[in-house]
Amino acid sequence: MGLKIVGIDNMSNDEINAELQRGAKFLLFEYCISVFIMTFKRSSSIYFVREGERTIGKSIPFTMTSLLFGWWGIPWGPIYTIGSVFTNVRGGRDVTSEVLASSAASNVPRSGA
Repeated sequence: MGLKIVGIDNMSNDEINAELQRGAKFLLFEYCISVFIMTFKRSSSIYFVREGERTIGKSIPFTMTSLLFGWWGIPWGPIYTIGSVFTNVRGGRDVTSEVLASSAASNVPRSGA
């Protein structure tokens, strides 16, 4: 199964590279869900975010999921919830170098591929 990248539909590799040169990034957002004493920390799909584009709209669903469902599990629920919210409020986790390294031998997969 390939990477899911949101935001690059209908973009050529040249267009993606031009946006990256302008400061675009590939970002992940984090969330956690607790069920009784078990807590699961997960990452979103990868989002392509252009320079100057705000990430708050992309991070809200993941932040709200953590705030509503993450903190219930003891002890990791509160710890993972705080970490996830902190990461998302700061704009997500930058995975641009990892995406570029993994796509060096092939084309960057499109979302839904």
